[in-house]
Amino acid sequence: MILKSAIVVLIILSIGSYYLFRPISTKPTPANFVCLKEADGDFQTIEMKPSHIYGIGLSYAKHIEETASEFDPNAFPVVFRKDLITLGEVKEGVKYPSSEEMISHAEKWEVGLGKVLRDNHPNISPLLDYEAELGFILLEDIQKEQINDPSFIPKIGFFIANDLSSRSLAVLGEGMVNRYEYWGMSKSFTNFLPVSEKIWIPKNFVENAIPCVSLKTTVNGEERQNEKSNGMIFTAKMMLHSILQTYPRDTLKKGDRVIMGTPGGVALVTPRWKVRLANLLGFNRFTKLKLVLKSENNRFLKPGDKVIISGDWLGEVETTILK
Repeated sequence: MILKSAIVVLIILSIGSYYLFRPISTKPTPANFVCLKEADGDFQTIEMKPSHIYGIGLSYAKHIEETASEFDPNAFPVVFRKDLITLGEVKEGVKYPSSEEMISHAEKWEVGLGKVLRDNHPNISPLLDYEAELGFILLEDIQKEQINDPSFIPKIGFFIANDLSSRSLAVLGEGMVNRYEYWGMSKSFTNFLPVSEKIWIPKNFVENAIPCVSLKTTVNGEERQNEKSNGMIFTAKMMLHSILQTYPRDTLKKGDRVIMGTPGGVALVTPRWKVRLANLLGFNRFTKLKLVLKSENNRFLKPGDKVIISGDWLGEVETTILK
């Protein structure tokens, strides 16, 4: 009897271990890019304001793994909107959001959410994170019919960006139908999108062509991220297609910007087994927020930190976090 019980326990433990530690079913692989060099284009100053700013999520394999995210090769890239106030003058630095600013921001987004945070997390931290990204700007209006044309090549210019994020607010999207919209909320504080000053524009527009540069992040001189941009798993055209699928009422206008996603190395790293265990135990978004806020992680940005995002010859963005 004891032996049978032991065998049952062993089987349960084995099944549980497999569920928690199993790898994702499909491993992401980079798209087939054409690499552009500096001599293939020129830098220009473009001051037009965008009608929309879109962010693409989970576009590098290492970032998918470090955030314990799933990957479906048949699904569209994750898309969210960023507020236009994120793209601003940042030479004086970016302000570290206060707890009250966080709570007010959440309330504007979801009625009643601010009260929940004020009652339970009055001193909520933003858990401010960096994201080195390659971005592109539309150089012409794009119609929906063009995106569906296999021969269409979008005319785009490129830049470097730091897609700053409040991870504590992003967690509040867990379990929500519009989960990724909370990612946009977490990235939509004033000046949360520092970008390089000039746009690099190719002399010739070639299908699936991007500047193949090393995207690097240093925080106070310590290297945090370093990965080639052609490690992305989605092309610019795939991203544009996903934008129109996600936001069918939007129109893609000249000047709109797309932030193409970040490689691995961000401050927030979550073991996959922990995410699966939390889901298995039925933790809601507020329980997950509590756990994240309690975790000991000194890699998040704080006032006084200097962040430098670079992309080789494409440029760099230096940002100081202000109190």
